[in-house]
Amino acid sequence: MVALSVLALFSGLMVADGDYNDHPKLEPFIQEMVQEHQYDPKMLRAVLSQAERKDSILKAIARPAERTKAWYEYRAIFMQNKRIEAGKAFLQEYKAIFDEVEAKYGVPREIIAAVIGVETFYGRNTGSYRVIDSLATLAFDYPQRSLFYRELKHYFLMVRDNQLDPLGIKGSYAGAMGLGQFIPSSYISYAVDFDGDGKKDLWHNRGDAIASVAYYFKRHGWKSGEPMADRVTLHNTDADKFANKTLSLKGSLQDWQQRGVNLPKQRSEQAAALFRYQLEGSQEYWLAYKNFYVITRYNHSRLYARAVYELSQALVE
Repeated sequence: MVALSVLALFSGLMVADGDYNDHPKLEPFIQEMVQEHQYDPKMLRAVLSQAERKDSILKAIARPAERTKAWYEYRAIFMQNKRIEAGKAFLQEYKAIFDEVEAKYGVPREIIAAVIGVETFYGRNTGSYRVIDSLATLAFDYPQRSLFYRELKHYFLMVRDNQLDPLGIKGSYAGAMGLGQFIPSSYISYAVDFDGDGKKDLWHNRGDAIASVAYYFKRHGWKSGEPMADRVTLHNTDADKFANKTLSLKGSLQDWQQRGVNLPKQRSEQAAALFRYQLEGSQEYWLAYKNFYVITRYNHSRLYARAVYELSQALVE
């Protein structure tokens, strides 16, 4: 992070030939930013002229683990002793921060730690790509580019409004940043200045990073003390056709019982979704509730949500 004015920060950049210096989508993007956000076009050209197209990014986004692995394969990535033990140490080292954050936002510390553990191994691997390269590559050269086109816009707003170095920030191949892997729009909406130093530092400041994950969950409707999911069985195999249809909570418990799900005991009426998870040689079913759904707002994947849930359980054992 830098403490320079935005003008000073950009004025020192040298315009050099790069992969996006003459890209046909460059000028339309710049004009949109000028018209929509009164952005200085010279600043945009100075940065984007130095952005590099990365084929490795296009290859990586075509095969994310959430879409290419069965649950038992995906689980094996995260439910390892070294990640569990590191998570327990992380919770202990930053206990005072977790105490305050948990009290303020009502999100359990083990859930926050599990998210950071799944995302970046508690900050050990926050990404090696320059975010400007990731977002420019995906915004201009990825077929399904609309999301990343918007995120590139948010990135420039983020660095301008928070006086950040647009060429120095590193993250994932998809442009996610910091311990909790926030994309630029999430940074703008949910990043927290936990210690009041005037910066929202999700890269180095553990308090800011932990509080930001908690705030994200609170804003998406996390309910303290509510259940997340139950493993269930079916009394009518036709119920299987409803599994994995959507992440949304598309039925009450009574609805799911009528469709063929054996309900868990002592659960009050609430909305739920049915998920099927592939094991080695078999499968199992889960009914997921609102808090599980909130985890999927962080990453739109039933595999991801269950990995966070199981890791969080392991961190308190």
